[in-house]
Amino acid sequence: MFKTKLMRTAVVAVISAFAIGSTVPSAPAADSKTIELLVSADTNIQDLWEKTLIPAFVKDNPGYKVNVTFDKSGAHDPQNIAKITAAKVTRRDPGIDIVDGGISTQLGLAGLLYRPSPTLMPNMKDVPKSLVKAGRGAIPYRASAVLLAYNSTKVANPPKTLDDLLAWIKANPGKFTYNVPSGGGSGYAFAQTVVDKYLTADELDVLQTMPNKDLQAKWATGLETLRSLNKYTYGQNGTYPANNAETLKDLATGLVDMGTVWSDQFVSAQKAGTMPANIKVVQIDKPALTGGPAYLGIPANASNRNGARLLANWVLSPTAQNLIAGGALSGIPVIPNAKLDPKVAAAFKDTDVASLRSQYLSSNASDLKSAWALAVPGK
Repeated sequence: MFKTKLMRTAVVAVISAFAIGSTVPSAPAADSKTIELLVSADTNIQDLWEKTLIPAFVKDNPGYKVNVTFDKSGAHDPQNIAKITAAKVTRRDPGIDIVDGGISTQLGLAGLLYRPSPTLMPNMKDVPKSLVKAGRGAIPYRASAVLLAYNSTKVANPPKTLDDLLAWIKANPGKFTYNVPSGGGSGYAFAQTVVDKYLTADELDVLQTMPNKDLQAKWATGLETLRSLNKYTYGQNGTYPANNAETLKDLATGLVDMGTVWSDQFVSAQKAGTMPANIKVVQIDKPALTGGPAYLGIPANASNRNGARLLANWVLSPTAQNLIAGGALSGIPVIPNAKLDPKVAAAFKDTDVASLRSQYLSSNASDLKSAWALAVPGK
């Protein structure tokens, strides 16, 4: 029912998207050596592909070319979902061979992805089966977690639980911040975690796996909790950093003593020398901040599924996983540490990628971002 409705409505939506001049990539001429990659994420993931993974892939696979279409923070996710859906309905090429973004699992849920098996993608056998199953056809290839960053010269004992964090924020007005959820996942993770505090495990499972408007009504208590923090967060007037990078900057320059950050972006800032050594990170629990795997999706009607499969399989190789985990991104690998360079593996010896707490399904996450924007900011 959901699949059919999504496909039908998306045909209309994609026509509308083209009419208003969206940035959805247009279909290229078919070329078995050219792979069209849509990156629906932040700029650090764009850099990962353009500066690290693609050059290494092309070196290992001479003659191939990967074109990147970048959609910052998934701003055009609805249009891209509509385009891929319409391509399936009309049996046409969507102009996208592979997707890196939160919409991958939503496409999988709707039956819009080509489902490669370990027979065709042998490196998949090294990925935890629980992550593969959760992808519903999308392919897990790296992971990250949102952590609590704090100024260790000002905060001797950082919060250990969400309740501790909420109490700390109120006891230290103006010293905590998180970015607008629609502007980046670190701020979104804080918002979802507060909302999740008031939901049951079964309700969380539903919101992580399928669209559900009825359950979204139960966000009200969490959203009110978030609104009540306006007078305690940085600025104390209901305004928030626009994105992940601004939160990192606020921490680095001492404007705040605490904030939520992506694990990979924080490590990248440390390596780049833009994050002072006194800024540390911890993970809270009860519940933990969200994280989990990032997924690649190969649209069912992509014209170069073979090339996309080759790229996805290579990304799961030890060569690529070492680049993801050991490079500037410091992403959490999805293959066993034993297959990694020992120096790279050492940084993840205590990390269980299969246990990271998941974000909502893309459509529910989009609705939460909109709900936050309406209910939280302002005095």
